[in-house]
Amino acid sequence: MISNEIPKRPSSIFISHGGGPLPVLGDPYHVEMVTHLEAVAATIEKPSAIIVVSAHWEESVATITAHTKPPIIYDYYGFPPECYEIQYPAPGHPDLAHSLREILEQNQIRTRLDVERGFDHGLFVPLLLMYPNADIPCIQLSLLSSLDPEEHIRIGEALSQLACGDVLILGSGFSFHNLKVLLGGKARNNDPQNDAFEEWLINTCTSQSLTEDERVNRLIGWESAPGARYCHPREEHLLPLHVCYGVGKRAATAHAELKIMQQRSSTYFW
Repeated sequence: MISNEIPKRPSSIFISHGGGPLPVLGDPYHVEMVTHLEAVAATIEKPSAIIVVSAHWEESVATITAHTKPPIIYDYYGFPPECYEIQYPAPGHPDLAHSLREILEQNQIRTRLDVERGFDHGLFVPLLLMYPNADIPCIQLSLLSSLDPEEHIRIGEALSQLACGDVLILGSGFSFHNLKVLLGGKARNNDPQNDAFEEWLINTCTSQSLTEDERVNRLIGWESAPGARYCHPREEHLLPLHVCYGVGKRAATAHAELKIMQQRSSTYFW
């Protein structure tokens, strides 16, 4: 279910990217996610470049890929052999990487470039669904290993200087990421803690009645939300949302609710 019309030129999108490579394998518990991401790509204007903030990369300082032809990183295990043959040969964008580094440094955010790292599955799985031709230059930006929510909002605020054109900021995480539930056979259609956190998150990101100070304080203090640590025993899959919010620094223009692996999850557009 999509709340409002998806903007044609969003500055940032937070997506829930599902479980490992399962979305591209035809897994029945990812059908809604696959359909949704395909619809998003068909609705928005095709970006000239994409900056992906992936939940699957953490560094002590904000680190940016600057490889011209990034390889694939198969950062998952226990899947069928074909999952380790997936390719996504999108080009890198060293010039954009240098521009991003300059902007972050101007905003007193420590950075470094990584000219060797490739694309992890937080990038290549959703983008295989959205842009299977792999013809859009992409770079990745790491999370900070401190996992400080306020710092990630600050990163988003700096990124807003690049998102005013046709560069898309894509936060690739998951609004529900309790692996014991998702992978332990405990996922279910009625999960009160999952419901409570999703309702809190939707209200936090979309409510027009909140001031931006109130919204920021809620996102910084997300651990106090109902079901917070049940849904996110560790917060790396939530923090790409903080970056995306920082880009827009306002209520989300639209959001979508969907089931992934039987759990409620959501996508947000700024």
